[in-house]
Amino acid sequence: ARCQCRLAPRERRNCGYPGISAAECRKAGCCFNASVPGVPWCFAPKPKRVRKVCPNDSYIRINCGFPGITAKDCERRGCCFRAHPAGVPWCFYHRIVEE
Repeated sequence: ARCQCRLAPRERRNCGYPGISAAECRKAGCCFNASVPGVPWCFAPKPKRVRKVCPNDSYIRINCGFPGITAKDCERRGCCFRAHPAGVPWCFYHRIVEE
C-alpha cells in the first residue's frame, strides 16, 4: 500500500541492490523513491498495521467455545462473547483487520 512507503529518508532500510530499477524493486515487494540522494532508493515498506476486532455480523462468527460456555471462560480463551442472537456461536474468534 502507498502509505507503507511513506518513510522518512533516515528510516529507510535497503531492500535492493545497487542499480535496481523501480520495476524490479516493486516486483520484490519493496518501495522505490529516487528523490533523495545518499539513502536507499529501494527500501522495505513499513509493516502493515493490524488489529483484532469482534465481528459485528453474527453470521460470520467462527465458534471458539462450546454450548453453555460462560463469558468469562470465553474471554479467558481470548475470544469474543455476545449472548445473542440465537442460532449462532456466542463465543467466537476475533477477526484481524488492516488499519
